[in-house]
Formats: sequence, C-alpha cells, structure tokens
Amino acid sequence: MIEGFDFKLFYQALSRAGLATWQPALAAEIERALAKRDGNLPAWLAALKTLPDLPENSCGLNLAEVTAGSPLPTDSQQHARLKEALLRLSPWRKGPFNLYGIKIDSEWRSDLKWARVAPHVASLRGRKILDVGCGNGYYLMRMAGAGAEIAIGIDPALLFLAQFTAVNHYCRQTQAFLLPIGFEQLPQEMQCFDTVFSMGVFYHRRSPFDFLRSLRLLLRKDGELVLETLVIEGGRNTVLVPPDRYARMNNVWFIPSVEAMLAWLAKAGFSDARAVDFCQTTEEEQRSTEWMPGESLEMCLDQSNRQKTIEGHPAPVRAVFVARRT
Repeated sequence: MIEGFDFKLFYQALSRAGLATWQPALAAEIERALAKRDGNLPAWLAALKTLPDLPENSCGLNLAEVTAGSPLPTDSQQHARLKEALLRLSPWRKGPFNLYGIKIDSEWRSDLKWARVAPHVASLRGRKILDVGCGNGYYLMRMAGAGAEIAIGIDPALLFLAQFTAVNHYCRQTQAFLLPIGFEQLPQEMQCFDTVFSMGVFYHRRSPFDFLRSLRLLLRKDGELVLETLVIEGGRNTVLVPPDRYARMNNVWFIPSVEAMLAWLAKAGFSDARAVDFCQTTEEEQRSTEWMPGESLEMCLDQSNRQKTIEGHPAPVRAVFVARRT
C-alpha cells in the first residue's frame, strides 16, 4: 500500500454495509492498481504531505461547493500553504470545492449537473451506491451529503485519488470512497447496489451493449441506473460515429439520439427507461480556470459557429437517463 492512501475506513464501511464478501477481490485489485504507479505520483504524494493540519470544523457535503472549515485569513501562512498544496494537484476537472475559504474553481461546474440530476433519482438516503468513472469524487461527496449508506466510486487515474484524499483530509466523511480501479477490474455480477451512476463515460466505451449489461448486473433487483451521456438530435436509428475526433477527444466511439439510447437501454434489459434532462453544454459549465488552465470547451467549438465542434459535428448536448433493473 502506498503511504498517503489508506483504505482501512473503506473496508470497515464495506463491512457495515453488508458487502464484506467483496473485500478480498476489491483489495487485490486496489493493490494491483497502486503497484502500477505513475510518473507524477511522487509529486502528488509530496503535495499531500504538505497539507497543513487545520482545526476540525464543519463540513458541508450538501452544498454546491463541497465545503470544509471556516475561511482562513487570506494573508496567513496556513492559507498560502493550503492553496499551494492544492494547486500542485492540478488540473482539477470536477468541483467546485471550498476548503477553509479557498475555492477550487474546477473546469466543470459539476454542481450544475448535480442540480439537474438529483431531482429525478430515487432518494439516496440509506442506499448503496456505485459511481462508475467518478473522477475526483465530487459527486461521491454529494451522494454522501444526500444520506447514502455507502458511495463507492471507481476511476483508475491516481491524480483523482490524490485530489479526493486531499478534500477528505478536511471533510473527514466516512460514507464516500474512491477506488483507483477501472470498470473491468470491478467484480462482475455483484448485484448489490441500489443505485449505479455512470456520468460522462458511456461514449468512451467501445461496446455499448456490453457496458450496459455489465452495469445492469451490478444492480440489485429493482435497482436504479442513472446514466448521463452525449446525445444528438434524431430518431430511433440515429447514431453519430465520429470518424476521428469529437470536440478534440479521440476516444468518443458513438453518440446516440435520445430515442436510440432509450431503445438500447430496453434491449440491454432495463425497464421504465426515460430521459429526464436534456442540456447543451455551455462555457459557463465547462471552462478553463486557474485550477485547470488547459484546453477546455471554448477551444473545442467552431469559432464562427458555436453550434458546431471544431470538427464540424453538432456541439455537445448531454442527456440524463434513468432506468430500473427488473
């Protein structure tokens, strides 16, 4: 195990949630994932070690900005040390977070998506939740704030684990956990989750039906799938297959219409599938910031026609689907 990443509290929470049978398999996959390392990992671990010890304070997981602590004086040494450590964990893709008055203004205003999703899903209170492709765990924190018994996120990027670790160093919550493993490393056919989220992942998967069926097998009977993905206008048989890149992304394999996505969910064995939100991505929701200074949505759109990507495809529109396993 890498010093700085500790999963003891996760295993305890897994046992409390009645999921201890899956601990050996998950522990083995976590160990394998951490053994692969990353060339940037030493720098991220060093940043975590420089996080100042601050007095325990209130934590707000049900706020748009996941918040911990009361604001520090902006001219204080602790404020400077904390901001420097957090900036060393850039780029921050999802957020926002607010730690002791330091606002991590991430590339994505994930609070806007959560505000669109949350009203349409079953109450998360007391539920066992899985978030596939969870990024740095912003949504996991919101799920914990909504009363989840346990919220498990999986994402193989160790930077996201470092960011989650930094935030939870101050939030100190014990319901949400991020595992540095990919979807293929998750034990298949767990059939134990009340709710499975998959947001911003579907179009990166080569085989849509294999992915949907695997998501289905993670749910208990009558469990709920919440899937958010890119969509295009069109009928039941409309699917965009970008020949090369889409909005500068080289790993977008397909973008279905809303009607096609509903048909796919039914074919994969889900029932009561419905589209609950439809929203064009704007530069208010996705943009470059101090915390993510790289290329963002603005550079991915046609400068003369913002309704097109730079490659000439329809500009990004996202829809949220909710369905049940029967």
